[in-house]
Amino acid sequence: MPLLAVVVASLLAQATPPAPAAATSPTWSGTVALGAIWLTGNSQTLTFSTNAALERKSEEWIWGVKAFAAYGQSTAAGAPASQVTALNAGLLLRGDRRLTDQLSLYLLAGIDTDHLKSIEYRPFGEVGVSYIWFDVKEADFQKTTLRTDLGFRYGREYRFQYYPTHVGPTQDPAFAEVDIVAPRLGLFYRYAFNKEVIFTEDASLLANVSGEARLLLVSTSKLSARLTERMSLGVGFVVSDDTVPPKGKVPTDTALTIGLEIGI
Repeated sequence: MPLLAVVVASLLAQATPPAPAAATSPTWSGTVALGAIWLTGNSQTLTFSTNAALERKSEEWIWGVKAFAAYGQSTAAGAPASQVTALNAGLLLRGDRRLTDQLSLYLLAGIDTDHLKSIEYRPFGEVGVSYIWFDVKEADFQKTTLRTDLGFRYGREYRFQYYPTHVGPTQDPAFAEVDIVAPRLGLFYRYAFNKEVIFTEDASLLANVSGEARLLLVSTSKLSARLTERMSLGVGFVVSDDTVPPKGKVPTDTALTIGLEIGI
C-alpha cells in the first residue's frame, strides 16, 4: 500500500495543472429606448422620441456613447397648418482613463440642438475627474452605485429663432453666438430594487463664468421595469433649466416619457 500511495502521489505531482480560463474581452452593453404617440381624428398629432446609451469597460478604460432625438408635430381640426411641438437631438462621446478602481480622468465631446429653444446647435468639449463613491454588486448583478464628475467645459451656443418666425443674429443681436466656459458638477446614481426594477438619476450642473452669469441644469430620473430578458418598460422625467435662456424662451422645460427599452 505505501508503494501504491507513492506512485499515485508522483503521478499527481507530474500532472499538468488545468489552463486558466481565458479572460473575457470587453464588449459593448447598453439600451436603446423608443417612444411614440400618434393621434388622429379631431387632431393630427405625431410625437416620436428615442435615446440610446452604450458603454464598454476594460481594466484601464471606460468608453461611453449617448444619443437622443425627439420630434413632434400637431395639427388641430380646421387649422391651416401644422405646428412643430418638439425638435431636438444630441450626441455625447466620453472616454475615462482609470487611475484606480474609483478614480479616473475623463474627456468628453458632444453636440446638441433644440430648435424650440432657439438653439441652432451647441458643440462642446470637457475634461475632468470622476470618482466612484460606492459600487455594490451581488454576484454579477449591480445593486447600487454612485459616481460624481468634476470637470471644466468649453462650448459655443449658436442661436436662431425658428418659431414663431425666423429671426437670426443679423436681424436681432440677442441671437448672437454665446460662449459657455463653465465648471461642471455631474452625478450618476443607480439603485436596483431587484433584478426587474431599477431606478437611475443622471444630473449635470454648469456654472458659466464667461460673460453673463448663467446656470444650466439637466436632471434625468428614470424607472425601468423588465418585461422580458432584453426588453423593459421605462418611465422617465427630465428637467432642463437655463437661468438665461435665449430671447423669448422660458427658463424651465420638463418632459415625461414612457417607452420601451431594448437591452444590447
